[in-house]
Amino acid sequence: MLVSAASGEADTGWLRVRGKTQLAAFYAESRWRSRAIDLLVWIDASSRAAILAGFVAAAEAVSGTRMTGTAQSTALSFLSWLRQTRRPWLIVFDDLADGTLLQDLWPAGLSGQIVLTVPGRKAVAELGQLLLLDVGPFSRREAMSYLVARLSSDPDQRRGAMDLIEDLCGDPLALAQATAVIASSRMTCEDYRDRFHRRRPELGLAGQDPQLAAAVTWTLAVDRADQMLPGGTAHACLAFAALLDGHGIPDSVFMSAAAGRYIAGDRVPLAQAQERCRAALLCLEQAGLLAVDRDGDLGIVRMGTVLQQAVRAATPPEMRDQAGDAAAAALLEQWPEARELACVPHGLRASAESLRLATAGLLWHNGCHPLLFLAGQSLDAAQLTGPAVEYWSELAGVADRLFGPGHPDSMELVARLVAAYVADGRSGSAITWYQRLLVAWASAYPPHQAGVLAARVSLGRGLVAAGLASEAVGVLSAALEDCERALGSDHPESQRARDELAAAYTAAGELDEAIRLLRRALGDRERSAGALNPATITVRGNLAAAYLADGRIKDAISQYKKAVSDAEKSLGADEPETIRMRGSLAAAYHAAGRMAIAMQAYEQVHAASVRALGADHPDTLAAGVRLADGYCAVGRIGDATRLYEEVIARSELVLPPAHPLTQSARDSLATLTG
Repeated sequence: MLVSAASGEADTGWLRVRGKTQLAAFYAESRWRSRAIDLLVWIDASSRAAILAGFVAAAEAVSGTRMTGTAQSTALSFLSWLRQTRRPWLIVFDDLADGTLLQDLWPAGLSGQIVLTVPGRKAVAELGQLLLLDVGPFSRREAMSYLVARLSSDPDQRRGAMDLIEDLCGDPLALAQATAVIASSRMTCEDYRDRFHRRRPELGLAGQDPQLAAAVTWTLAVDRADQMLPGGTAHACLAFAALLDGHGIPDSVFMSAAAGRYIAGDRVPLAQAQERCRAALLCLEQAGLLAVDRDGDLGIVRMGTVLQQAVRAATPPEMRDQAGDAAAAALLEQWPEARELACVPHGLRASAESLRLATAGLLWHNGCHPLLFLAGQSLDAAQLTGPAVEYWSELAGVADRLFGPGHPDSMELVARLVAAYVADGRSGSAITWYQRLLVAWASAYPPHQAGVLAARVSLGRGLVAAGLASEAVGVLSAALEDCERALGSDHPESQRARDELAAAYTAAGELDEAIRLLRRALGDRERSAGALNPATITVRGNLAAAYLADGRIKDAISQYKKAVSDAEKSLGADEPETIRMRGSLAAAYHAAGRMAIAMQAYEQVHAASVRALGADHPDTLAAGVRLADGYCAVGRIGDATRLYEEVIARSELVLPPAHPLTQSARDSLATLTG
């Protein structure tokens, strides 16, 4: 199985690369084609988020199911599986900038191998003993072999080849660009040498340093691209690409209306602009400035990071800002809808981050650019919780410095940061930080100002997550009162505050108050959105849970039955929310002592989970434990033992070590057989 972290799918785009990456790819391809390995995972290791996303993609490919839980927990589950599997595997971490990115994520296992490409030895100093191979320039023989292969169609073009190799010091990147220019023209190596020597003093460069050679060859490649496609289109396309993530840019970004307006001209019709953009990409590829990997309808544009840096440095500020504005608009066009944020392609999110870093303050001119919010929300949706905390923290700091803590964008970014802290299990840090900011906001805005109200509700939710339910009740009660006074009781923010307060009351054991609020919230939702609305179904389920916790089992069963029925009509019988609600109904029947119907429901939930989510999905494993517990309760010891053993075996492969679900199944089995 071949998995690429760039797309999350089986892929062969990694084969078309150069330099250190080329050597890693050659080794990986050799192992793959010789069938020495069963699993090959290629991961863009330029950031912690990219590494985690790569592990999630690999875990989902291996298990055949969409993983739940945080990306960190999924990665740890996959690493646990690697330690135990007998299938031979190879993981390639490409372009690892800093070894600390692999902290607690280092793969191990007797069946596996690891290959890293890094910019230098310092990048992996923290990783301990590794076999390090320095990748230097080509030897004369290697360089000549490479040049002959690249200029195979016309042997006359090789005239002066050895002298050109000497001029370029055998540098693989410089040779790649030089041979691309020669191959796409009628030039010989001698002709190219003449241009190379004339260009070098124009750039103020001298000497035989390989880095200086590449600093010249890329400018000659740009000249060649402009010759093939006059009018500046190729140059504009190059400046555009240089701002995005060179590890893999979806080519659909270049086909967007915003990219077309910038690259082809704002008066050119979209279809014609797209053709010009395709032509520009082709010219740049033929000139050796980028590569386009095509796999059916999916295309990925790749550009070396060293070349990107050179292009950015040479681009005039005004042109860079124009390209940056166009790139931001193009990424926004390609961004999935809000409900699909968990599935944002890694290339889009990485390109947004590359654009942010490459354009200085461009995306902050009129507040925080919508693209920055979407990129962070995609981290949240993908449950990349650690990277999300770092991302929102950095943005919140920038906004605080540029606009002050009372600016609406600053308040929104702080709210996002707190939610990220909570999702990452760091509620204490979130609350401490948030409370300090609330004091600052209160001095600038009245307590009923919209942004402050939303922040207070988020603070209350964070307090509940941190186990401080009584404190949350005080915060949320005041927030709800101010919401209703300022916005009205039916406003979405008031409804959200009411839902959070009910959850706080439930967590604090004040069930009468929780039930009172939930009954009111359910009535409001039924009137405004209807019984089949997902939000209404959720509130009904929360009311049923509060009834059950209060010992009002008959009322709980009644509400759960209605919630299951509505969920089946609205969402479908095999949707996760419907299955979850049916599981809660089974637990209510169990609590009522109605074991025959409870066991039937438990079995239905487990079967539906296997069918809809897969046997290894965490929700399916949890349903298996509940079913096994039910078997114990009715004396079906053999069935319970068999199911506990199955859940334990599967959990050990797909869940992190010492996961509570695995431990619960082990404890129950030990009690049963002890």
